[in-house]
Amino acid sequence: LTGKEALTHFPSLGAPGGSAPGKGHMKQCELLQLSRKQKRLCRREPGLAETLRDAIRLGILECQFQFRSERWNCSLEGRPSLLKRGFKETAFLYAVSSAALTHSLARACSAGRMERCTCDDSPGLENRKAWQWGVCGDNLKYSTKFLKKFLGQKRIGKDLRAKVDIHNTNVGIKAVKNGLKTTCKCHGVSGSCAVRTCWKQLSPFHEIGRLLKLRYDDAVKVFSTSNDAVGHSELAGPHRHGHSAKHPALPRPTDLVYVEDSPSFCRPSKYSLGTAGRTCSRDGNCDSMCCGRGYNTQSRLVTFSCHCQVQWCCYVECQQCLQEEVVYSCKQ
Repeated sequence: LTGKEALTHFPSLGAPGGSAPGKGHMKQCELLQLSRKQKRLCRREPGLAETLRDAIRLGILECQFQFRSERWNCSLEGRPSLLKRGFKETAFLYAVSSAALTHSLARACSAGRMERCTCDDSPGLENRKAWQWGVCGDNLKYSTKFLKKFLGQKRIGKDLRAKVDIHNTNVGIKAVKNGLKTTCKCHGVSGSCAVRTCWKQLSPFHEIGRLLKLRYDDAVKVFSTSNDAVGHSELAGPHRHGHSAKHPALPRPTDLVYVEDSPSFCRPSKYSLGTAGRTCSRDGNCDSMCCGRGYNTQSRLVTFSCHCQVQWCCYVECQQCLQEEVVYSCKQ
């Protein structure tokens, strides 16, 4: 979240605590691994520390869900070393963390968990009416404005890696913006639509995560090239159709970009624990995940609820059944 570590593992990640007023808020800010400037912003924004913690949890869970069937499964082990490199995986971490923070901040505003922001300022909708009708829009405008100040993106990095990190961070922010939808609600006698209220609503974060995973699959390897017209260097990628060799193609604002090829992630390294012991699907990803080492087959009995019936009036009664399940896991 600092721009140096897109997703940071810290003690309070596991169980969110209540947002305590006064000194409690200050202590929560100190627990986060932030720069001096970010801690100062955190202390001035009651509710921000809890939102940052929610954002990190949201980003980690979504990353692990999207890569659950890949050799690299977005585990916390090896992440500090991974974030120092310019791999595709690093690009995804920067994008998903900035997306999670943008999404969490906008939702926190509309939920009333932040003191300095409220609903989105949709035209013709007063905040008082929005709260009354339960149509408080997600405040993406405040979220993106605050996030750029929080990440300190006004200073464009001079070196290639800094440019790549900023680019991928902005890809995550844009992914959230693209998922902003207008939702409407009717008001009137007997459900008639005499009055219609509309507000802005963000897409579920799973949709944003799925979009970023597609961007990862099509990530572009870039290098730095000088642009005489603007007087500084910029990112350049492989030649596209219609571009001359003298003028390499620029990556699109929605492209995830990277600068070095990823390791295989097959064996334990400083970047991951490898794939030994990972469960896989025999008809799906076992051959790829197990890196040609083969896989073990194990049968086990699992219990599940079955023969469920609704009892009068208000509960469901189920039996417990046993079922044999076959599990496949990668060999050492």
